[in-house]
Amino acid sequence: MRFIRLYGRVLALLAADRWVAIGLAFAALALAGLSFLEPVLFGRVVDLLARSERLPAEALWAEAFALLALWGAVGLSGIGANVAVALLSDRMAHRNRLLVMGRYFQHVLSLPLSFHGDTQSGRLMKIMLMGSDNLFGLWLSFFRDHLITFIAALVLLPLTLFLNWRLGLLLIGLVVLFAVVSAWVIRKTHAAQGQVEALHTQLAGNAQDALSNVIVVQSFSRLGSEARLFGEIVRQVLDRQFPVLNWWAVVAVLTRAAATLTVIAIFVLGTVLHLRGQASVGEIVAFMGFATLLIARLEGAVGFVSHMVMQAPALDQFFTVMDARSSVPEKPNAITLGRVEGAVRFEQVAFAYPGGPRILDGIEFEAPPGRTIALVGQTGAGKSTAMSLLQRLWDPVEGRITLDGHDLRDLSLDSLRRNIGVVFQEALLFNRSIRDNLLVGRPDATQDEIERACRMAEAAEFIARKPQGYDTMVGERGSALSGGQRQRLAIARALLKDPPVLILDEATSALDAATEARVQKALKALMAGRTTFIIAHRLSTVRDADEILVFDGGKVVERGDFDTLVRQGGRFAELVRTQLAGTPEPANA
Repeated sequence: MRFIRLYGRVLALLAADRWVAIGLAFAALALAGLSFLEPVLFGRVVDLLARSERLPAEALWAEAFALLALWGAVGLSGIGANVAVALLSDRMAHRNRLLVMGRYFQHVLSLPLSFHGDTQSGRLMKIMLMGSDNLFGLWLSFFRDHLITFIAALVLLPLTLFLNWRLGLLLIGLVVLFAVVSAWVIRKTHAAQGQVEALHTQLAGNAQDALSNVIVVQSFSRLGSEARLFGEIVRQVLDRQFPVLNWWAVVAVLTRAAATLTVIAIFVLGTVLHLRGQASVGEIVAFMGFATLLIARLEGAVGFVSHMVMQAPALDQFFTVMDARSSVPEKPNAITLGRVEGAVRFEQVAFAYPGGPRILDGIEFEAPPGRTIALVGQTGAGKSTAMSLLQRLWDPVEGRITLDGHDLRDLSLDSLRRNIGVVFQEALLFNRSIRDNLLVGRPDATQDEIERACRMAEAAEFIARKPQGYDTMVGERGSALSGGQRQRLAIARALLKDPPVLILDEATSALDAATEARVQKALKALMAGRTTFIIAHRLSTVRDADEILVFDGGKVVERGDFDTLVRQGGRFAELVRTQLAGTPEPANA
């Protein structure tokens, strides 16, 4: 059954703490045994009182003191065991909740762009938080409270047959009835709760989408529409959640009714058996204690099982994300490179997104160490895709890409990307301090090195004007900075990383003409001795490239230096004329 497999996997997450879990299981067994002894001792006391008139006073008191002493020892042992179970289960649940969150976070960050392109970040956050919270609650309540119930039902309850098999059958009947009804309701509600959880996830994703585009919401007067969309999903959640809650309310009522009937039946059957001499008053009292204890535990178990059903879809989503595999897997024996020389080669490289047409086809070129290659062409021609393949954000569907003669698929991802620096078209900054953003690529950089990189990127001046200098928070996505400031920080970040291979993806597009001229000078210093790839629409930025590759329709249609390509009068020359004329070039989506 899928439900059982799911929760088997939940318990398997405690493998690192298996000895603690095993110890808690034995403690639960001990507690179940102690709780089993209390009704038995109570029944023995009642039997002792029933025959007290026939016993000498000394014998009566001796037996009474012995029973009471044993009862006191059982009670004290139960208190000690409960304290130990509470402490150990709390610490185990808290520790493993944080460990699971850490594994989830690291796993999701390692997944490729193909995964993140199809999955909203708000949905991933909701799955992580809900999944880890549900795991924590389940581990805690199971080991602290409900494991005792299951052990009592499976192991100790059959022992009541040795006390009085007729009364024991009644108690076993109560447990069987509970198990059958619960299994039926689980099957009835599991799929419906899955739909509820899917809507909860959609709700989180839509909310995150609206919040991340709050400027669009306000500018286009979308507040009412977004609120209505949110309210519609809420209505669907309630429409599907209420039937599930109704079923479990019925289970709670049936459990209470079955428990009450069992107590009455024990009293009636016990009376009949007592009149026949087949049960003592103490045995009847003991079984009444068993029934009362079991009723309380089963009512708690009903709530626990219903909660498990409610949690199952969220946990299923959690494990689905954890089971997601990278589309750029790293080989077990992947080569870890040190600092490379920077020789890059594309050999008949082709690429297409899964199920889509080819975006690149037959790309062939070589970039020796220290050479500057420019990639130009209309939007959608394949320039950025080619550089994504160089970073191994995707793998080619045909051909191969090599770095210093090594196929990228044979290298460890960390060592590959450590050798490549990127300045993106849109500056991507964390909501952290300026210093923290600069240290992303090189955490061990000194303050002098940070300041030198910022001076080269023309960023030192505006940072000095900030009240907190390098400790200034940049805001979400760098919102506290201007576009030019964000871009200069991104350039400084690449300068600080000091990679042998550099990718400039429209690196100066957000800068004004004066600042761009200063940054271009800094970039030339950065590019010296490095293999550099420049993706550019403004062709003036690629004039000094050693070789220009003109992309069109996913192919390299022309190559050469700037002056040679202009003299050829081909596609590149047409692009140059278009820009010099000040008219926009046609888009090619």
